[in-house]
Amino acid sequence: MENSVTLPLLLTGPMIRRAEPSKVTLFFVSRQAHPFDVSSEPLGEFSQSHHVLQLGGHCFCHYYFLTPNDDKPFPVDQLIDYQLSLEGESLDLSPYYLEGQSQCAFVIPKQLNSMLHGSCRNPHHESKDALISASHFLASKRQQASEEPSVLIMSGDQIYADDVAGPMLLAIEKLIDALKLFKEPCLLEPLGYGSSQTLYKRDAFLPTTKWHERSKLELGYWLRRDLEHFTSLKSHNHLVHIEEFFALYLLTTSAACWQLVELDTLTFDSTDPDHQAKFVKEKTHIAEFVTGLPIVEKLFANISHITMFDDHDVTDDWNLTAGWEQAVYSNSVSKRIIANGLISYLVFQGLGNDGGEYTLTLLTQFNKHSENGYSNLNAFDKQILAFDKWHYCLDTQPKIIALDTRTHRWRNETDFNEPSGLLDWEQLVELENNLTGLEEAILISPAPVFGVKSIEAIQAIFNFCGQPLLVDVENWMAHEGAARKLMQTFKRADTPIETLILSGDVHYSFCFSVQSRFSNRDNRIWQLTASGIKNEFPKSLLNKLNTLDSILYHPSSPLNFFTKRWQMKVHKHRHKESSKHLVSDSAISLVRLENERLTKYQLLHGDGNITEFDLNEKS
Repeated sequence: MENSVTLPLLLTGPMIRRAEPSKVTLFFVSRQAHPFDVSSEPLGEFSQSHHVLQLGGHCFCHYYFLTPNDDKPFPVDQLIDYQLSLEGESLDLSPYYLEGQSQCAFVIPKQLNSMLHGSCRNPHHESKDALISASHFLASKRQQASEEPSVLIMSGDQIYADDVAGPMLLAIEKLIDALKLFKEPCLLEPLGYGSSQTLYKRDAFLPTTKWHERSKLELGYWLRRDLEHFTSLKSHNHLVHIEEFFALYLLTTSAACWQLVELDTLTFDSTDPDHQAKFVKEKTHIAEFVTGLPIVEKLFANISHITMFDDHDVTDDWNLTAGWEQAVYSNSVSKRIIANGLISYLVFQGLGNDGGEYTLTLLTQFNKHSENGYSNLNAFDKQILAFDKWHYCLDTQPKIIALDTRTHRWRNETDFNEPSGLLDWEQLVELENNLTGLEEAILISPAPVFGVKSIEAIQAIFNFCGQPLLVDVENWMAHEGAARKLMQTFKRADTPIETLILSGDVHYSFCFSVQSRFSNRDNRIWQLTASGIKNEFPKSLLNKLNTLDSILYHPSSPLNFFTKRWQMKVHKHRHKESSKHLVSDSAISLVRLENERLTKYQLLHGDGNITEFDLNEKS
């Protein structure tokens, strides 16, 4: 691996990110910094703004922003083919062609009639990767020359930084060496001995607040229990250093990077039989995941896609309570880990979401701080943690509004252990302003606004007992102020007649429709939750919760009036082949619109099956 000639030219396939009439964003990773050339006859005359970020000796991120040369915008809602070339020679992009196609092509979405949406993609989960189904679906529509999805929306947990498989951590270490990724100084001394020495043991070395440093008002002080900063139950291989985050992103999107790693050569010998068995099982699931990556890369090269982070992109329970924030951000190592998660999100996701409108300046600042490697990243932490422009809008019809529900929290100032609101007052007012005057709108909210009431009730019980972190109390209704303001916004007469809320997070899928109980306006909200792309909620438990919810919170149940959204009437829509309204099978959703109104909601499952919800029959 010493010579970059042995590496593939493209370490990831081309990815079409934000695409709009005034700008198209293209992203890929190469072994070299030399500029490529993007050509596209359908785009006409255009300018290319090119930016390169070096992550290592043989790893360079390329960002291209294409803009029209004249006042005439790029064509919308039609196929646009493109080509990459290097020093006058066209690159062979055939590995990224959809089946039956002879070129890479995408659509600049304007009038949204069909779109794909999903969340939660965990490489070592036993379920099938639904992005493969999405790629096959897009290919079939393009072969038939019929209406195809024009945008892919991923609403959180594109990576799992806190839940990393043993084989994946070894692969990360190997890829870091193969690409000579720049390394930051070791943050935790035991990790300096190599991943194989600390596999499944990292959680023991992660920072904590010692019991004697905790408040005497906390039970943990009197029980002499240290306060863990990283609360994931699966943090045994939690990512720590920035190069690990970068490598994980590459390994979740690139088949070429796995060829450098050679999964079959990754071995682990442990005296712990449970760890040994777990490693073997995880390796089997990852091998299946890797097999599907070439098909997934075809999808990313042929459809515009936008994303939004959720907690696992950084760490579980990220900013869940003010107390969590106080503990984590007052510790230099913990703060550095969170910053690494955000920096990697900026590099691989954030810049493509806003087309560099705000994030390019931040990336430029990071580039300056990393010119001599990552020896002084602490100087950049303040900037990345203070950045407040992760949210964005896309001027489609209907308009897409992506919410950052992680870094704009409405903190509970009277009890730091109470869950924070997912949006603070300022962001809720901004959301209200964005919705005002629209007839239709699409909200991207990583956590469902209208969730399953029985599950939220269970979370409320744990929260009452002082354990919000134990059950991940990440619902909009957990904070009185945020919940009330959001419901008031939805009830306003000048907000959209129809609002689609696209959510994930929960690892099961459902379709709810919502209307105000006391309003003269016949406006409707659709809560469309699709989770996960490669993750699932335990089926037997979900079936029990489904039954419990149907009993306790049926439409005429008086318990509905004890919830914070009692003024909103929620209807649950069953899927057509079952009486159940909750689905726990890996899937990505297909949302179809006609005249900007929802007409069909389907789940494209990883195993090839399709589930369709009945939008007319409700309970």
